[in-house]
Amino acid sequence: MDTKKSNTGWSDQELEASVDGYLKMLKLVSLGQSLNKKAEHEVLREGALSTRSLASVDYRMRNISAVFEILNQTPIAGYTAAKNVGSGVVSRISRMLAQRGIVASQDNAPTFDDELLERRAAKLQSKPIKTKPEGIAAPQQVSTTSTSYVRDPEVRAWVRQQAAGICEGCSLRAPFNLDNGQPFLEVHHVKHLAQKGSDRITNAVALCPNCHQRCHRSSDRDEFTAGLYSKISRLIQE
Repeated sequence: MDTKKSNTGWSDQELEASVDGYLKMLKLVSLGQSLNKKAEHEVLREGALSTRSLASVDYRMRNISAVFEILNQTPIAGYTAAKNVGSGVVSRISRMLAQRGIVASQDNAPTFDDELLERRAAKLQSKPIKTKPEGIAAPQQVSTTSTSYVRDPEVRAWVRQQAAGICEGCSLRAPFNLDNGQPFLEVHHVKHLAQKGSDRITNAVALCPNCHQRCHRSSDRDEFTAGLYSKISRLIQE
């Protein structure tokens, strides 16, 4: 019977026990073994979490899932990420996870390498992006054999995910699907990066190749670009 309860703040010892318990369960899942969450919770309540209720332990596990998502890591499917987790708790759990080798994935790290950018964006695009990416207000110019800009793969993934396979210029379906099943749309910066445009969702659209080239080469490119601002509410002129 679940009678042990405490409303006090969680100590580091309690949080660390929760993190260790979560990682133990994550390993079981990764090995394809069955997971009895209630039994695992009871084990924790026999030790460091002796004053916590089953519901409280379950909610703490959902806190940890939320931090996993923040770190762009895959959480345990049985623990839906809690909403509105306090920044202090996020910081403490993140620190404890880092001490155990669980750190932010590099999949959402900005890069100037277009091939790497595309790989990272495709991976991010394969699962729901729950928050709008911040992007980069002033992309850094990098000189290699040609001029490149550091860009955010999460912006590219989010914009294409929002388009859902439909060109934001002509409203037609993407011309084909890639090997990974994702529709082929190109992300275009409405105010070009070379013109000091930002790499943000407010300056990026997902276009079919025809519309993308129209933005760059067509005799009516200025009118077509103006139409994008009218059509797509998230865009902000820079």
